[in-house]
Amino acid sequence: MPTRILYDNTKIAVAKILGGTERKRTRAFSELQSHYLFADKFGRPAKGNDKGKVEGLVGYARRNFMVPIPRFASWDAFNTHLEAACRKRRERTLRGHKETIAERFERDRAALLTLPASPYDACEKVAARVSSLALVRYRGNDYSVPTRHGHLKVLVRGYVHEVTIACGSEIVAKHPRSYERETVVYDPLHYLALLEQKTRALDQAAPLQGWQLPACFATLRRLLEARLKHGGREYVQVLRLLETFKLEELMQAIEDALAFGTIGFDAVKHLLLCRIERRPPRLDMENYPHLPLAQVRTTQPADYMSLLGTPSNTGASA
Repeated sequence: MPTRILYDNTKIAVAKILGGTERKRTRAFSELQSHYLFADKFGRPAKGNDKGKVEGLVGYARRNFMVPIPRFASWDAFNTHLEAACRKRRERTLRGHKETIAERFERDRAALLTLPASPYDACEKVAARVSSLALVRYRGNDYSVPTRHGHLKVLVRGYVHEVTIACGSEIVAKHPRSYERETVVYDPLHYLALLEQKTRALDQAAPLQGWQLPACFATLRRLLEARLKHGGREYVQVLRLLETFKLEELMQAIEDALAFGTIGFDAVKHLLLCRIERRPPRLDMENYPHLPLAQVRTTQPADYMSLLGTPSNTGASA
């Protein structure tokens, strides 16, 4: 970390320009400065020459790292590209120097401040209260939390790409940050505990709309509701396994249950745990060759004729 950093008068750092070099710093910038213990220096308003080297390096990076205009699937991929370009430039030797940029930086490193043991938590912190719909409002958008936290006070941390919500010392929700206005960001898992008690709302529940699940989930639900009186509740119990286990693991367990013909929550959970613990499921008799297999013949309509036979001789003589 440099001992002194030159800034322009960005609103995230400067709350008010007091004149000359005096600035009233924002709370967020003061927290950052207190964490890393560097000194600050602010350029004069509308005076780009106060930080000409910075402006020059920005132009160099734009011309050399982003021409032609790059296209990436995500910000992470774009940042990886920029990091690779910067590391490649470190191997260059500039005019008037005999050492590479990387070698010169190693000499400068001795003058830098030591980084703290933990990085600065770069986010906006806002206190909020959970609504009756298990939603928390942050910058015009609503984010869901588990229904058991309804009406409680929470702390919202807004990062660039993520929003986290904590109740006490526990982080109860994480969402991708939305920069739209008046949108609702749901996590379907937050509402499953309530839907387990109100299974008739399963098809109309807004948090579950658009939730894409593998086809085996729909097959399991159809069979559960056709065979069991409370099949809808058992299906929600299966979905609640996603609160603990990964989607891929649960999908494989459901496929195993469908293959074995063991349609039920207990069977799915048993098969899921067997996969994770790497032990054979007790539902598959091929893993227990010492046990005899039960052979059950398929009943034919003619077999019922035996029920219409005449009484036995003993019964007649009596």
